[in-house]
Amino acid sequence: MLFNSIQFVIFFFIVTVTYFSVPHKYRWFLLLASSCYFYMFFVPIYILILGFTIVIDYFAGIYLERAQGRQKKWFLIASLIANIGVLAVFKYYNFFNDNLTFLLHGAGFQNPIPYLSILLPVGLSFHTFQAMSYTIEVYRGNQVAERNFGIYSLYVMFYPQLVAGPIERPQNLLHQFYEKHSFEYPQVREGFKLILWGFFKKLVIADRLAIYVNAVYNNPHSHSGITLMVATVFFAIQIYCDFSGYSDIAIGAARVMGFKLMTNFNRPYFAQNISEFWKRWHISLSTWFKDYLYISLGGNKVSVPRWYFNLFIVFLISGFWHGANWTYIIWGALNGFYLIFAIFSKKFTNNLPGISRLKKFPKLNLGLQILVTFSLSCFAWIFFRANNVTDAFFIIKKIPTFKGPLFYENPSMLIFSLFGIAFLFAVEFKKEYLPESFSFFNNKNWLVRNLSYAFLIILILLIGVFDGGQFIYFQF
Repeated sequence: MLFNSIQFVIFFFIVTVTYFSVPHKYRWFLLLASSCYFYMFFVPIYILILGFTIVIDYFAGIYLERAQGRQKKWFLIASLIANIGVLAVFKYYNFFNDNLTFLLHGAGFQNPIPYLSILLPVGLSFHTFQAMSYTIEVYRGNQVAERNFGIYSLYVMFYPQLVAGPIERPQNLLHQFYEKHSFEYPQVREGFKLILWGFFKKLVIADRLAIYVNAVYNNPHSHSGITLMVATVFFAIQIYCDFSGYSDIAIGAARVMGFKLMTNFNRPYFAQNISEFWKRWHISLSTWFKDYLYISLGGNKVSVPRWYFNLFIVFLISGFWHGANWTYIIWGALNGFYLIFAIFSKKFTNNLPGISRLKKFPKLNLGLQILVTFSLSCFAWIFFRANNVTDAFFIIKKIPTFKGPLFYENPSMLIFSLFGIAFLFAVEFKKEYLPESFSFFNNKNWLVRNLSYAFLIILILLIGVFDGGQFIYFQF
């Protein structure tokens, strides 16, 4: 069930009203049943896969809490193998098999291993990582094992963030299922405001930009350098609005019922360097890799070469997490290189404003830093969006030529796209640099605030794209 569908609107309304209507002791069951229905709306049979990992991790958590020494470690390993094994079969089996076929064919052999015609369960990487965080935290002694099987199942399956995050830690979410949440107007208003803003980013900006981006990136050889550059910038905005829009809707839907999910995006395109960008982009995943992989590898408490290796391998795996394709692996490797180079050249870049006299113009210096960071991100996004590595390198080669006319199907398409981008950055600029200034959406005046909401709804209805476009991160 897509968030940007009438089915979800009806589902959300029924579940929320029922949630506040039934006694507290039955609410967890309502949410679990609703989450099962929500997940089964995609491919019903895949609920069995989710159930398999839930059963494994539920008992693993209990045994991990009881076990000592090496036995405890083996229980954790068994849990991780079960989770990663499911992910490997459904997401990576055919990738490795295809590459094996390529290698064997080059050596004159045939690959006897069959290709699997299976669909990737929606949101598999997200709920797998959330389940893994639970067993790791129990293993580390930071979380008490959950005895209520239904509550644990709900932790993994909570419908707002089931298929695309945020990837929650058990310490933040599990205890909230035991707390009684009353209908409180301020939190309901805040939740609906997030939902509305998420719909605006998805329907008005992301899905409209997707029309242009898909037309160009699905046939890059027919387009000019300037068109490919515009499509690349548009994709950077599209993927941000698509994913952060989903996160806003998820966080808002949970907030209406009284649940607090972690912030997943914090205006990443205002980052002044790559390190800051990754502290603002997909925060729940970035912190997951930091907490459970980067630190486990030794973090920065090792030699400098090993530190660089730790950073690079984390980004490489992060790229592979996004998809079983060499384009994602290169994207991850490129971002790892960005960060390592930034650390290596930190002393020089810190002195650069003084050397170039930009220090006398702090706003200009700030703007240039943001522009450079955004440009580096856009370059990396080429690999993320391109259909294959060959297309990605063709696009990189073609963009600098700036040859040819700008592609557009009709002027209104570009006008509405640019309007949406301008509106987005005006709102985010205000939040980033002028948080205490006059606000429309958070205005204390009831009339001003509600007229602002009405204006946003009208924009969504007038220029939103209602073609049922799937969220990009559902495929991960």
